[in-house]
Amino acid sequence: MSQDKQRLEKIRHSLSHLMSMAVLEIYPKAGLGVGPVIDNGFYQDYDLPESISEEIFSKLEKRMKEMIKQKIDFVQHNVDFDNALSEYKDDPYKSELIRDLKKAGEENVSFYRSDWFENLCKGPHVKNTLEINPEAFKLTQIAGAYWRGSEKNKMLTRIYGVAFATKEELEKYLWREEEAKKRDHRKLGQELDLFIFAEDVGPGLPLWTPRGTIIKDELEKWAKETEEQWGYVRVSTPHIARHTLYETSGHLPYYKDDMYRPMDIDGEDYYLKGMNCPHHHMIFKSSPKSYRDLPLRFAEYGMVYRYEQSGVLFGLMRVRAINQNDAHIYCALEQAEEEFLQVLKLHEYYYNKLGLTKNDYHIVIGLPDEAKRDKYHGDKALWDKAEKMMRGAIEKSEIKSVEDVGGAAFYGPKIDFVITSSIGREFAISTNQLDLYMPTRFNLEYTDRDGAKKLCAVIHRAPLGSHERFIGFLIEHFAGAFPVWLSPVQVCFAPVSTDKHLDGTKKLAQEFKDAGIRVEVDKADETVGNKVRKAIAQKVPYILVVGDKELSGEDLMIRVRGEEKQIKMGKDEFVSKVKEEIEKRK
Repeated sequence: MSQDKQRLEKIRHSLSHLMSMAVLEIYPKAGLGVGPVIDNGFYQDYDLPESISEEIFSKLEKRMKEMIKQKIDFVQHNVDFDNALSEYKDDPYKSELIRDLKKAGEENVSFYRSDWFENLCKGPHVKNTLEINPEAFKLTQIAGAYWRGSEKNKMLTRIYGVAFATKEELEKYLWREEEAKKRDHRKLGQELDLFIFAEDVGPGLPLWTPRGTIIKDELEKWAKETEEQWGYVRVSTPHIARHTLYETSGHLPYYKDDMYRPMDIDGEDYYLKGMNCPHHHMIFKSSPKSYRDLPLRFAEYGMVYRYEQSGVLFGLMRVRAINQNDAHIYCALEQAEEEFLQVLKLHEYYYNKLGLTKNDYHIVIGLPDEAKRDKYHGDKALWDKAEKMMRGAIEKSEIKSVEDVGGAAFYGPKIDFVITSSIGREFAISTNQLDLYMPTRFNLEYTDRDGAKKLCAVIHRAPLGSHERFIGFLIEHFAGAFPVWLSPVQVCFAPVSTDKHLDGTKKLAQEFKDAGIRVEVDKADETVGNKVRKAIAQKVPYILVVGDKELSGEDLMIRVRGEEKQIKMGKDEFVSKVKEEIEKRK
């Protein structure tokens, strides 16, 4: 941990203590639960004699700022168990923690004293409160929390806060949080009519509306065109398979908890597929392969199904039915590093086309936890070889990377691409793997130049990940204002008068439609101002108000999304402009 992070952790931990002091001044007999430092801040649980609201925050913050100016020291000292229990004789929560420490064999208990407040705590803390910027923290939220996370225990009141080194960092964080609420893909998805969830269909199973399906189809069309140019061929596989396929792959039993329960067909267990790779392996091995056939790149927009616990389902970000931009590359071992490098470059192409730069994404290298080797399939020598080739490709790509020990798949090391939205939120989008193990399970072999049979390497890749998560990211990243080529409606026509101008507007819109532009005509019998406001709310890139002048052939007055000043342009010129933006996916 860097020195700056260590300093921030001390500040946040110390603010948690100051918050408890301020709470105890109001409620002297409040019980104290746990209160760790968390990302961006801190929290503390309290057993209070009454319910409280966020209205109390200003009072608590004012008192905490007063304490900060008093230069209160934080002093650590050890206390024996009898004295520690005496200190908390009226607090069942701290008493329980102290008794647990004694059972665990601790010799004594660590306390921190700050002014009159004695608190069971290991630290770390600032030396004194003058190290804390009083303008760089804020209390943010009240929630309920069961003691020790068990619903059998009492519900406590949890108060959250955020804290940073400077006021500017706090303000940036608060702006980002507020912006994230506006950009929430679930909220915008409903407002823009992109997708729904239906109780009768089931949780985690999104239904795409016509507008959302346009975005989904445009992404798929783009990926298919791109993959054809990059040397992929398309395959298509069924949604279910016999248990034997997943036993060979090892997904049964290693991945069984993430798959749906089997269905009995003709006395045998069949499973909804949770992944495409075993199906692709069967296509590969269905006919003899020569070194001349390699690399062979199979791509599929395959629907897969994974049983996610209901508690982790989250809009489009965690779903149970997944449209996956999947592919598997079969290559000779000596080709594997270069092929993996090309996969990384394909990711870069997609991300850069969407306006992301190398500062907006990085790689997380998922490695095995050697202390839990029984979690993983296969020979360690193969794992090490795959990891070495992956690292070689990553180094050549010059994409930033970090390591995640314990983050490997059950059959090999992997990488995840993590991309950052325009407001700084990170999303794990794409998982990729250089796999030397599955070829041994499926006997994925080819005939080499010398006539010998050899096992190939397999690269699993999905640059756009699942359509669901990727579109969720794009909704937030663009705040629903998609590039023209992705926008469900590219040009909205608003006739000034429904009686006088609607028929002419329909004819004009048809000319745009015939040119390959997605259009919508607002037929409502209401003011043109209302029509324009509706189109703006729908984040349509271009809005055309159509009246007498426009229908007589004069230049069009075009309202461009995000701009106050309208532009004037001839019809043919404007059609060409929009077509270019669509065709070049600007």
